[in-house]
Amino acid sequence: MTGGIAGVDEYIERFPTEVRDRLEEVRSLIGLIAPDTGETISYGIPTVTLDHRHVVYFAAWKSHMSLYPVPPGDEELDEAMAPYLAGKGTLRFAHDQPLPIGLIEKVVRRLVERRLEA
Repeated sequence: MTGGIAGVDEYIERFPTEVRDRLEEVRSLIGLIAPDTGETISYGIPTVTLDHRHVVYFAAWKSHMSLYPVPPGDEELDEAMAPYLAGKGTLRFAHDQPLPIGLIEKVVRRLVERRLEA
């Protein structure tokens, strides 16, 4: 579902309503946390940029949604992310479970902070 996509809106529109709603929820949350970011498609998935540099990626799959990368954090953030870790650098959120909005917010804030520090 990711080949030949022109933009984030087109990417999101390719999914069923329930999945689109989840993607839009994460997209909106990122926009609230980091209003000065941009959007593009990179590696076939929505990518949020800051000063034309990638900050965070998000994508939907058949049974879950993913957020990339996993920021190195403090012990508390690492512990909060642990149930959602799926491979190196990936957080996975099952479609049949509520999105952990507070965790996603913390992760995105940390990723933005790291990008601003770089």
